[in-house]
Amino acid sequence: MNWAVALGVLCALSLLIGARALPLSGLWQGSPEAWLTLTASRLPRLLALLVTGAGLAVCGLILQHIVRNRFVEPATTGGLDAAKLGILLALISLPDAGVGLRMLIALAVCLGSSLLFLALVRRLPAQQTVLVPVIGLMYGGVLSAVAEGYAYRHNLLQSMQGWLLGDFSKVVQGSYEVLYLSVPALLLSYLFAQRFTVVGMGEGIATSLGLNYPASVALGLLLVAVTVSATVISVGAIPFVGLVIPNLIALRHGDNLRRSLPWVALGGAVLLLACDILGRLLIYPFEVPIGLTAGIVGGALFLSLLLWQRR
Repeated sequence: MNWAVALGVLCALSLLIGARALPLSGLWQGSPEAWLTLTASRLPRLLALLVTGAGLAVCGLILQHIVRNRFVEPATTGGLDAAKLGILLALISLPDAGVGLRMLIALAVCLGSSLLFLALVRRLPAQQTVLVPVIGLMYGGVLSAVAEGYAYRHNLLQSMQGWLLGDFSKVVQGSYEVLYLSVPALLLSYLFAQRFTVVGMGEGIATSLGLNYPASVALGLLLVAVTVSATVISVGAIPFVGLVIPNLIALRHGDNLRRSLPWVALGGAVLLLACDILGRLLIYPFEVPIGLTAGIVGGALFLSLLLWQRR
């Protein structure tokens, strides 16, 4: 079964599975209740899953080319933790701010933290590739600790831990549309895919080929920051999607982003849909947050990939 067929099957399952039954006969007969469930809840959730999965997978691919390391993604470079911190700063400093302003603050913090992380890892010797994700996890831990300390001081710690855990159960019409900002970021990623491919060859080679290396890196980090901040502010933090899928796709399609990026986006959507359906079925009619299922499934897939490559 290829990625496209798997995506179609999972989309159909995602529309049909839920705490409230959605009978096809009701849709066929034009039942207002059935159509309201479909258009106000199931379809928005499905669209949010597709956009989020594709966006996070492409973010991981771009970061891996910029940092030149296969073990990085938003969760291992401090990106998700920086977005959390930015949203928390917006909530406390500007409690009346709308979603747009919170998004801008989260974007600024996420972009700034990515630039700082890049400056840190560029000081490492080229052969110390394993240290890059380790430093990223430590860096993210520091950002998370700052956010939790700030939340504890303002009596928001329990609330923050709840709404920042990846969860699509609250996605309904009118509450997820900020995720659509990831769509132009995806399109721009494909448009500039060739530049990011050259960036992955290193600064020296990229500059010798006439590429404006700093501008290309800044563009890539900006696209990642937009996608990550939109995701965290809408559905919370979701790990491993940007780590597993680019590595799986690279085994077959190589490192050319123009060729592999559509497959990475498709694979990210498939993985996130599968994790969401699993979370809905495990303790039906209740749900396991997708942040947990994605962490377990993604971690198991990545460990299997490492063991397979070593063998």
